[in-house]
Amino acid sequence: MRLNTLLPLACVISLAACVSLPSPTERRSQAAALAQASNWQGLELRAGAFRLQAYVPSQTTVNEVLTLYLEGDGLAWLNSHQPSLDPTPLDPLALRLALAQPNGNAAYLGRPCQYLGATQEPCQQGYWTEQRFAEVVVASLDQASDTLKARFGARRLTLVGYSGGGALALLLAARRNDVEQVITVAGNLDHAAWTRLHRVTPLQGSLNPAELRASLAQVPQVHLQGQVDQVTPATLARDFVAGYPPMHHARVKVIPGFDHHCCWAQEWPNLWRGMHH
Repeated sequence: MRLNTLLPLACVISLAACVSLPSPTERRSQAAALAQASNWQGLELRAGAFRLQAYVPSQTTVNEVLTLYLEGDGLAWLNSHQPSLDPTPLDPLALRLALAQPNGNAAYLGRPCQYLGATQEPCQQGYWTEQRFAEVVVASLDQASDTLKARFGARRLTLVGYSGGGALALLLAARRNDVEQVITVAGNLDHAAWTRLHRVTPLQGSLNPAELRASLAQVPQVHLQGQVDQVTPATLARDFVAGYPPMHHARVKVIPGFDHHCCWAQEWPNLWRGMHH
């Protein structure tokens, strides 16, 4: 494997940022501070094989639908050949999206081995590299989704996945019967096509939403892609949707001027309202 969804994110934003990366503790503190500033609180969930970091509002109102935000792959790679020792995100963009949602109940769910210590069993580098979408990963997020759904008293879920979290949102939707909608943001929807495009090692041991189109065709989906995103180009999302059988419920919306990182969080309230008017 030679490329992360961001290689890494810091390198995409600024080459200078690659010289000295924030420590895992600093990255955890950043997410906690973002949440606290919006009166959200952290939860540590035991879900299947993993412990997962969640953030939820300190106060919620009753709503039948919970929107659950799934984080991207985080800092999976330090450079083109060296995996990270801890995949905690440099910038938790999915958390920023959750905090920016203008109405309705929202919750955030980190990925396995993010935030809570990547040296803890059963964490290993495979779970943020080649096996990032493995069955054990999806099963853990599935169980955590049940826990958060019960906490909010919700009956249905909207799943929002950023980058690699988009693949996981689809993988969850394929096995659940309570998903009202899937929204992906700069999503990696077909990792086989993605690795071919970038000429990198296939994600052996990972499930692929592209192989589950029959189970996903009737799930309402909006795939938001940045026009200038070079990490997950819009053409991949278009090809993914084109592979659905007739009468599917998926569409791709390309946002001018956006890339893999900019400017999703800043514009999320407007994008959200545009999808829910």
